[in-house]
Amino acid sequence: MADAIIDVVGANELPHIVEMYNQIFRPAKTIESFRRRYQGRHNVLQLVARVKDRPAGFFLGFELKPDTFFAWFYGVLPDARRMGIGSQLMEAAQGWAAQHEYETIRLECHNTHRPMLHLAIELGYDIIGLRWDADRGDNLILFEKGLTAGR
Repeated sequence: MADAIIDVVGANELPHIVEMYNQIFRPAKTIESFRRRYQGRHNVLQLVARVKDRPAGFFLGFELKPDTFFAWFYGVLPDARRMGIGSQLMEAAQGWAAQHEYETIRLECHNTHRPMLHLAIELGYDIIGLRWDADRGDNLILFEKGLTAGR
């Protein structure tokens, strides 16, 4: 497992996060598309994972509703995969959400992203639904995990 450093970062890191996003996902997105998605969102969280001072992955999330935090995007650069960085990012996001008194954390994952599906299940997320993503022509699996004691 990589010994990643996970940092909460501010808006000034968004260009670097978008650059990582575009190395991982298609179609590519612009910084403006991320800023639009953040508009009106409460408790936007951006995490960057670094290994030996090199960016290796990121997490983006925000409040979905007062008791639920939404994990919008996780991404790990191709040369940093299979090192536990995705798990470390997910655990850091869960910890942050719990500290900010969210009861649950929710994420969506395309059916074709098998490693992420497996990771979510391994980390105790429950499948709570399915929805069709017409933009991508693929199913999204909806996951949720309780963050409070006793759940």
